[in-house]
Amino acid sequence: MTKNYKFLVLTTALLAVLVVGLGAYTRLSDAGLGCPDWPGCYGFLTVPDKAHEIAAVEENFPGMELDQGKALKEMVHRYFAGTLGLLILAIALYAWRYGKHVRMPVRLPTVLLLLVIFQAMLGMWTVTMNLQPLVVMGHLLGGFSIASLLWLLYLRNHSRPVPGGDPGARALQGWSMAALCMVVVQIALGGWLAANYAAAHCVGFPLCEGSEAFSLAEVFHLPMEHANYEYGVLSYESRMSIHLLHRFGALITLLIVGAAMWRVFKGAYSRTIKNAALAVGAALATQLTLGIALIYMQIPLLMALAHNLMALLLLLTLVRLCYLQKRKC
Repeated sequence: MTKNYKFLVLTTALLAVLVVGLGAYTRLSDAGLGCPDWPGCYGFLTVPDKAHEIAAVEENFPGMELDQGKALKEMVHRYFAGTLGLLILAIALYAWRYGKHVRMPVRLPTVLLLLVIFQAMLGMWTVTMNLQPLVVMGHLLGGFSIASLLWLLYLRNHSRPVPGGDPGARALQGWSMAALCMVVVQIALGGWLAANYAAAHCVGFPLCEGSEAFSLAEVFHLPMEHANYEYGVLSYESRMSIHLLHRFGALITLLIVGAAMWRVFKGAYSRTIKNAALAVGAALATQLTLGIALIYMQIPLLMALAHNLMALLLLLTLVRLCYLQKRKC
């Protein structure tokens, strides 16, 4: 396997993390509809700023107000996401071309290419369906999935087995997989919370004021047939229930992931896997700290962005641990 291919995979994985961050920043700063069309912006390849371009916007998009700041955030995210798609295409082409002659994964790059195509469609639907929450959550999960699979591809290209294996870690693979599944569920709940603009609809800690009105049925209520979903369309009680369920999920995640990492750390023999379990624990503790701080500090933008990125880091550390347990045992 060539050094150029390894460098390409690493660069693409790092870009995927950046794209997830840009997407979160765009969403958190309410710039998801900064450009009401796709893939351009008010019919242009860049944000319209000249007099004749603004005149064309007023003619072709009557009743819409051009916010150049929001439009710029949206277009920066789109261009970085487009670059990510091209790099994933390059990885897939390289794997198809040389996969039979050089020992490298072929199916994983193919899955990544299909996923990034679907992710582009979700990006289009996010705009054309005016931030429909189910589409927005799917788009968020798609970004996390692409970053995770690129990280897995990088690990497959660079990891080396531990001599002699680690039967202690092998016996605990189920614990790590359970922790990974729980984190994915919690990320999905966080995406549903963000898609419905429910972050600010839960005052108090650890429970919300008025938490007696919590309804599980309201959490999974799908808002449909609205002209625009920007800033949310659900009732206060529904959004409070969504937020409170996310907090319950955080507690369950703490218990499951914490117990799993303790078991893996105590049961594994190799220092590599012990350190991987410690990395998951550190990411989990940091994420919970950020979540609590967000509540007390009333959701500052940069801290909310850090909370999103730390969720991705927690996911990536778990992907690495699960891979090492399978690969090195």
